[in-house]
Amino acid sequence: MIEFYLLIISAGFFLTLLTTLLIKKFSIFYNIVDDPSNERKIHKHPTPLLGGMAVFLSFFLILYFVQDKLIAGNLSANHWLGFFIGACFLMIGGFLDDKYNLKPIYQVIWPILASFCVIIGGVEIEKITNPLGGFIFLGLLSPVLIFIWLIGMMYTTKLLDGLDGLVSGMAAIGGFVIFLFTMTTKYYQPDIGLAALIFSVCCLGFLVFNWHPAKIFLGEGGSLFMGYVLAVLAIISGGKIAITLLIMGVPIIDVAWTISRRMLAGKNPFKFADKQHLHFRLVDLGISVRLTVLIYYLFSLIFGLCALFLQSKGKLMALGVLISIMLGVVVVFTLLDKNRRIT
Repeated sequence: MIEFYLLIISAGFFLTLLTTLLIKKFSIFYNIVDDPSNERKIHKHPTPLLGGMAVFLSFFLILYFVQDKLIAGNLSANHWLGFFIGACFLMIGGFLDDKYNLKPIYQVIWPILASFCVIIGGVEIEKITNPLGGFIFLGLLSPVLIFIWLIGMMYTTKLLDGLDGLVSGMAAIGGFVIFLFTMTTKYYQPDIGLAALIFSVCCLGFLVFNWHPAKIFLGEGGSLFMGYVLAVLAIISGGKIAITLLIMGVPIIDVAWTISRRMLAGKNPFKFADKQHLHFRLVDLGISVRLTVLIYYLFSLIFGLCALFLQSKGKLMALGVLISIMLGVVVVFTLLDKNRRIT
């Protein structure tokens, strides 16, 4: 098995390197690039988009070659097919947006279609753990919760994608933690663990070109795809949403605060863009892009690994600690903004 996993790691990493190079050339040839023409952009030169396509191609190509190990698990071919078709919709929508800069009303169609594909494919959450003991059976609420969870995670990674390597690196950490979790004796799910490992390795292969200064960006489809895969893996690994919440806790809370702030200001939270996200604020304080990204990595890794050893109440407490930290950060930046306006 060790030799098999080493082969998978090598194949995923080097295949993503190759596909990223090919997608980069394709994007440049057809002028599908991100031009730093507004103040929200921090890169200096036009940078190729569509990078998420490289991760998508490598990930699903390797999944195809190990499909016998995937189908041997608890999931059926329909589950994986729904997952794949949903990802295809994200890639189609991402390509159209990167090429033609779609209006927000058209951008949201593709994540919705992707979510429906997962639900129609048969993925469900039968029950969730009650922190006070026992389980809560969802029944007809399962599709609703899955839809909200998928959309929320996709827009978290979409809005987080503002610094080189931030989303791709955090997705790699998320995939790796899910791999570790599904390989434990208590929650042993080697099929899900294998998919999570492949995803993590493909993200690392892309990160080679996406690390600051980035040679290629994820693009619209890629940024959505990162959250989509993590969200689906969290569900099919036994509804372990709490683990993914801790891994992605900082950006999730940041996105929730950003949406609330924009709505209170009377602005469309999805149409209006600014540089008030936490990662932008840290860079404005003089922290380098690379160090800011590493800080995010550290929080994801610490809270993600903690989740492996905590029971339901412990995970809830860890999430409370994370929320408290983020609320403290919000208060600090709010006070800094007030002081700047006074002076």
